[in-house]
Amino acid sequence: MNEWIDELSDICAADEPAVLVTVAGIRGSAPREIGAKMIVTESETIGTIGGGQLEYQCTRVAVGLFDDEQMSLRSFPLGSSMGQCCGGVVEILFEPLSGGIPAWLRDLRALFGQREPAVVATRISRSGPEKFVVTAEQVFGAAPDEVDERMVAEARAILAGDRKAARNVQLFFEPVVVPDLNIAVFGAGHVGTAVVATLSSLDCNIRWVDSRRNIFRGVPANARAIETADPALEVAAMPEGAFYLVMTHSHALDFEICDRILRRRDARYCGLIGSRSKRRRFEKRYRQQGMPADLLHTLTCPIGVDGISGKKPAEIAVAAAAEVLRLYEQAAVAAYPENVHPLNREQR
Repeated sequence: MNEWIDELSDICAADEPAVLVTVAGIRGSAPREIGAKMIVTESETIGTIGGGQLEYQCTRVAVGLFDDEQMSLRSFPLGSSMGQCCGGVVEILFEPLSGGIPAWLRDLRALFGQREPAVVATRISRSGPEKFVVTAEQVFGAAPDEVDERMVAEARAILAGDRKAARNVQLFFEPVVVPDLNIAVFGAGHVGTAVVATLSSLDCNIRWVDSRRNIFRGVPANARAIETADPALEVAAMPEGAFYLVMTHSHALDFEICDRILRRRDARYCGLIGSRSKRRRFEKRYRQQGMPADLLHTLTCPIGVDGISGKKPAEIAVAAAAEVLRLYEQAAVAAYPENVHPLNREQR
């Protein structure tokens, strides 16, 4: 997720020394993906690069770099030096930051706030870093005569492709894009609140809808709470390929919302909370209204992955979130099968 942009910007603005710690390369298996980040300050660590011993060692290294001016790349063999079973080698980029917000970070924050896809391009070099931000049309954070056109071209190729972080020897590219996992949750009762709280830890955008006044509590940063007299109309506001979870206080409202979702024909998931008998009643009424059978088959009710039968809000939330994540990852694998890590491929 991209919370690190705001976190690091605020730290730099307060002129607090910090080190940005980034997974810049992996050989073999590793606890996190390329691009995973952690911020180390004099008082705390923010974020995670995974692997308890790896993170501990990297934190120790980072603490000793507060007064440095140069970034550095270091290798950490997980098996031999840390006693971890992964057995791979992780390359970590340490980037000390002090003296205010660097130009590239200031521009990146503005671009992300405007939902503009961008790539942070970094040249890792002992002679001094070259770091700037590339969009489809412009380059930010560097003077025109400082820009390496080859790096710009590679960054734009990543933007046009699968948008995954990548490193080419001394060149490191990190896409920063608005998540394409878009989820609408209808209902802000106990279950809806638990579902949103669970989903909010994913890299996603949540549209949280309810008709009741002053119902929302604890709205996460990546969720937008919408109080409206007609929640069903909010279905039209969602982008193509979105995920929907319907769990309002009213079966009649659930019915209307699901009807609009199914008739869009572009939902990746339409999940309705309830029992099999509720599904049968809904299906019967939809058929009476002439809904085609192929649309009825896309309705999921009950919701949640198999094997979790608990009825507590937190249990339903975990099961529903797991079902959404599984379907989302299946779609990603179908689109870019070459990006699936071998271990994850075995698990599937």
